[in-house]
Amino acid sequence: MILNKKPDQQIIGYTAGVFDLFHIGHLNLLKNAKGMCDKLIVGVTVDELVTYKGKHAMIPFEDRIEIVRNVKCVDAAIPQYDMDKLSVCKKLGASILFVGDDWYATDKWEQYEKEFNKAGIKIVYFPYTKGVSSTKISKALGYVRDLDAKEAEKHKNEKG
Repeated sequence: MILNKKPDQQIIGYTAGVFDLFHIGHLNLLKNAKGMCDKLIVGVTVDELVTYKGKHAMIPFEDRIEIVRNVKCVDAAIPQYDMDKLSVCKKLGASILFVGDDWYATDKWEQYEKEFNKAGIKIVYFPYTKGVSSTKISKALGYVRDLDAKEAEKHKNEKG
């Protein structure tokens, strides 16, 4: 997809996320997004907003934004303080918002598409990388840590 643009006009794209436990799915999203714009700006969700959404990041915000800032296809990383992506896109001059396809065709996002369309901003949905998510990684780490704790307790009891 190539947006109609004037020769001197730069296409700015925006995406946002927690980017906890950065993985190949995150990288795929960012690389695909950069392939569709001249400048990619990435919002990284601050810890307070992650908690507000009922979750907890394993990696602190300062580390997460530094990781994203240093991905070569990212032109700028900024804090995401709220869920109002339309206001951020307008403020940044973004003409494209990139999101995961798990939002596609939901009532909420169909309404967003109308609002973004009125503002001249296109929403592009990218497929999630199958089998990879920070949630799955967190659960796997928890399982491994639980096994390690049980193994340590078993050895402690054998020695004592």
